[in-house]
Amino acid sequence: MARDVRMRGFRERAPVAAAQAWIDALAIPARPEEVPGAAAAGRRLAETLVAPADLPPFARAAMDGWALRAAATYGAGPADPVAFGVVGVARAGHPFAGVVGAGEAVRIMTGAALPDGADAVLPAEEGREENGRLEALATLSPGRHVGAAGEDLRQGEVALAAGRWLRPQDVGLAAALGRERLCVQALPRIAVLVTGDELCAPGSRPGPGGILDANGPMLEALLRRDGAGPVVRRRVPDRRAALAEALATTPGDVVLVSGGSSVGEEDHAPGLVAEQGELVFHGLALRPAAPAGLGMAGGRPVFLLPGHPVSCLCAYDLLAGRWVRRWARGDPAWPYAAVQVRAARKMSSALGRLDYLRVRLTPAGAEPLMSRGAAILSSTTRADAFVLIPPESEGHAPGEAVTAYCYDPCAGGRSP
Repeated sequence: MARDVRMRGFRERAPVAAAQAWIDALAIPARPEEVPGAAAAGRRLAETLVAPADLPPFARAAMDGWALRAAATYGAGPADPVAFGVVGVARAGHPFAGVVGAGEAVRIMTGAALPDGADAVLPAEEGREENGRLEALATLSPGRHVGAAGEDLRQGEVALAAGRWLRPQDVGLAAALGRERLCVQALPRIAVLVTGDELCAPGSRPGPGGILDANGPMLEALLRRDGAGPVVRRRVPDRRAALAEALATTPGDVVLVSGGSSVGEEDHAPGLVAEQGELVFHGLALRPAAPAGLGMAGGRPVFLLPGHPVSCLCAYDLLAGRWVRRWARGDPAWPYAAVQVRAARKMSSALGRLDYLRVRLTPAGAEPLMSRGAAILSSTTRADAFVLIPPESEGHAPGEAVTAYCYDPCAGGRSP
């Protein structure tokens, strides 16, 4: 049974790396669904696509010019052209119906099917045509300027393997194979429970002691960014029974609880997770977001995120977001660009704790904004990036090289 830390505090705090290892070991349910091809970009493929036929299915011109027999151009050059009779035209989608004989040529456009009898294309700049007569000014070899049948994919070849995170070009290839719809892994459904009697809906006018809910909209935006599916967001009062009901009945593949995870009298979330399943971690060696927790309840993962907005953001990216990105994209990679900079000032930490430090990027390097202030959300909007000081370090001296993760979304950042 989990120890009740309310009004007692944490005796010890687990390493963030241990919590992340637990997250990475969670099984991702296989739940395929079929979607239109264009909607499959950014999703994980749940089937293996095999080319049903050669792609392209026919040899085609790689340049505008004339289709002919390469052997007939032997010895041709600007000073000694070889003559051909032009017997027709081939355009993309409108092939030449006849057969090209010796000494004959067919005017052809890029992408058009190579006529029977021809095995090369003389480029437009290497020939002269007038009154149905072509003069070839260059010698060709068979296959010159021709795209062969099956040069993209051969029949039976694996085009896209199951589990692949689909990019727009992958969707295009699937369409070229004749697939209008694709079977992809369903996106995770998320339940977000935002706790606190003081919280009011954005746009409302709070009464005495009330504040507007920032965590709910922020978490939903983070989930959308990371590829989550439907999000059900509920505000839950600080009553044990209300949170127990919401935890047990709100639909979703995973539950994110904002607030109620610390050591106060009204912090019911950890005990309820322990009652409904297993509280695996509660209290992490992390600043901010030390009161974060993880566990299982009702057969699904539950992430307990602290109520202070900066702590909530930090815990989401390091913990809950890691799981969402693994499911949605098959990889926990951060959508933050990692850049190498110098510390403009001293960055202090404590051994054994992971520190999440907000910084501004200046010509002098990474300038820390503040080391505390987990409730000050504007510190993250004024910051350009954040620096993670690992547990084995007491910080960074001025001028020391550090890795900064930029808040502006940009591919390239990696989860630590």
